[in-house]
Amino acid sequence: MPSYTAPIRDMQFVLHEMLDVSRQEIPGYADLDADFTAAILEEAGKLSSGVLAPLNLTGDHQGCRLENGVVRTPEGFKAAFDQIRDGGWTAIDVAEQYGGQGLPYLMHTAANEPMVSANMALNMYQGLTHGAYSAIHIHGTDEQKARWLPKLGSCEWTGTMNLTEPHCGTDLGLMRTKAVPQEDGTYRISGQKIFISAGEHDMAENIVHLVLAKIPGGPEGIKGVSLFIVPKYLVNEDGSLGARNGVACGNLEEKMGIHGNATCVMNYDDAEGYLLGEAHKGMRAMFTMMNEARLGVGLQGWAQSEVAYQNALAYAKDRLQGRAVTGAKNPDGPADPLIVHPDIRRSLMDQKSFNEAARAFTYWGAMLIDRGHKAGDAEAEAMISLLTPIIKGFLTDKGFEMCVQAQQVFGGHGYIEEWGMSQFVRDARIAMIYEGANGVQALDLVGRKLAAQGGKPMMTLIEEIKVFCKENAEDAEFARDFIEPLKSASKDMQQAAMFFMQNGMKDPNAALAGSSDFMHLMGHVCLGWTWARMAKAARAGLDAGTGDRGFYETKLATGRYYMARQLPATKMHLARIESGAAPVMALEADAF
Repeated sequence: MPSYTAPIRDMQFVLHEMLDVSRQEIPGYADLDADFTAAILEEAGKLSSGVLAPLNLTGDHQGCRLENGVVRTPEGFKAAFDQIRDGGWTAIDVAEQYGGQGLPYLMHTAANEPMVSANMALNMYQGLTHGAYSAIHIHGTDEQKARWLPKLGSCEWTGTMNLTEPHCGTDLGLMRTKAVPQEDGTYRISGQKIFISAGEHDMAENIVHLVLAKIPGGPEGIKGVSLFIVPKYLVNEDGSLGARNGVACGNLEEKMGIHGNATCVMNYDDAEGYLLGEAHKGMRAMFTMMNEARLGVGLQGWAQSEVAYQNALAYAKDRLQGRAVTGAKNPDGPADPLIVHPDIRRSLMDQKSFNEAARAFTYWGAMLIDRGHKAGDAEAEAMISLLTPIIKGFLTDKGFEMCVQAQQVFGGHGYIEEWGMSQFVRDARIAMIYEGANGVQALDLVGRKLAAQGGKPMMTLIEEIKVFCKENAEDAEFARDFIEPLKSASKDMQQAAMFFMQNGMKDPNAALAGSSDFMHLMGHVCLGWTWARMAKAARAGLDAGTGDRGFYETKLATGRYYMARQLPATKMHLARIESGAAPVMALEADAF
């Protein structure tokens, strides 16, 4: 059975040595000293390795079952979910007035990481609930907040998001689910939604669905979509549960992975619903939930890569195969361990260098969200909007790739179910698809985010990298290993962006044909910059003589690997982008 240990030292390094969280001028951050965050992360790690991880294979093998309209979750899931709920883990950043701890979103993200690595399918039940809580918290009326948020924050009730229909996924303007207004101010919701994660299960008293639907007579297309709160059970004035609402799970999807999470077909038959936000402005409220979810999905991509890497590393150190070309490293044994072979080292370094940069980049993204929401920083809001397609798209593409590399270390055993590696690959695969498929993320980045606010967020990012490079150019060794590769990659990113500006208007296909390459190019630049910042923090740790020399030297060596072996991919992506649309669009449709 695979194992998992939360990488607390690295998580703490990112929080306190790279991000220096307790000194940030963000409300609530002054309380985040190292002892406090360590206590939280260590407990989250214990819960994850001791309770959640042992259930991961169980969830994969048993899956969920639909029995008489009720979804039964895998054995042990309900008891584990009770422990998550009772420990207050679902309410880390929930406002204190609704029963939460009121900590920054960054701490929710950090504490969530080990739970996702340990058991992604189980963690999704609380993850979706957090998104529903956030949407109501920002867009709901005072009455709606009072009614729904305390129970959602504690996960006594769980939440979902209902967008997709059988005939429409990304193009939500085609949806048919309707919401008919009633004299008492409620709406009657009718229609069918598919791919609804955690749509029905046996682990909570009530399930609060956030449902996109169209009010008859409203504008056509996406401009006519509204968002509604539709509970499984109606709620009485005193807060007790009332009659069953007109919503039911019609079927469970048979899936490639995340078997322990119930992915449902949800049927709405004159269900009572309540408008959330303004009529015909549903996407505005839903994007509150979706943008948070996209950061969470990005985390899923590399959190699966982290646990896959841990198991691949252990196997590479234990499995004896062949002899090192430079001479036996295990002369008393029949062969040397796999880890002596350069190609195995390459694979493990690919994984390690990606995982550590992805963690730091995502934590920084969570800090930008806090800076925007808690400190009212509009520039931070604009920056995280620009970076969200990178966090979601690039990190899940690469996270899946790293899971495959970890599986490859096992050879044939990686393909055998008893070793558990295929589950990490299968579970990571969905992160590239849901919450906006990665191709759509790339289109959003190139088609909307680059030009947002006249290109100001992108110019801000470029300028911050330039300033960092300039400030750290005097140290010859650091400049050689980190600054020069970063400057080169950043110039590739700027050149690609310029190509889009010069060609996008006259030939839109030229921009769109290069969108996925640009998402990856920009992703590498962002992780390269992240590595340079981590390397600077590691050098400071060495200079301080803290006694953790091995950690810092390993960090620097891992960063040098990324800069030397991964960051040069920007030049490949730039060449593809500059080839334009012609190679992509050369064939007529019937020639494929």
